[in-house]
Amino acid sequence: MNVLDENIPEHQRQLLRSWRIRTHLIGADFSRKGIQDEQIIPLLHSLKRPTFFTRDQGFYRRDLCHAGYCLVCLEVNRSEVALFVRRFLRHPDFKTRVRRMGTVHRLSSAGIYFWQLRNRHESVLPWETAS
Repeated sequence: MNVLDENIPEHQRQLLRSWRIRTHLIGADFSRKGIQDEQIIPLLHSLKRPTFFTRDQGFYRRDLCHAGYCLVCLEVNRSEVALFVRRFLRHPDFKTRVRRMGTVHRLSSAGIYFWQLRNRHESVLPWETAS
């Protein structure tokens, strides 16, 4: 289940939909508009293995790694969000839900930075490894 934060522009959600990438929106499909950041993690725990996409860099923290979800922080222009979501979901290392669980990511044009459950060191992958 792909979940978008309220800070993802609607036109980017529509673009994902046109590429047949199903998403759910916080504030529309779950919870309520204006949900506080500290309420998002408990919400994710209540969902079945979600991948949560946000532009809020406050979620890029190693201590937020959890086996039941994946967090993806998008450090890209608002008009590039859908492109980077699609690139991430197609990346060989993260294209299945099983491979994504227990990770926290920061996506930028420079690459994919991420923390994994039970790993003390941040990892980095360049986009060139994506198919």
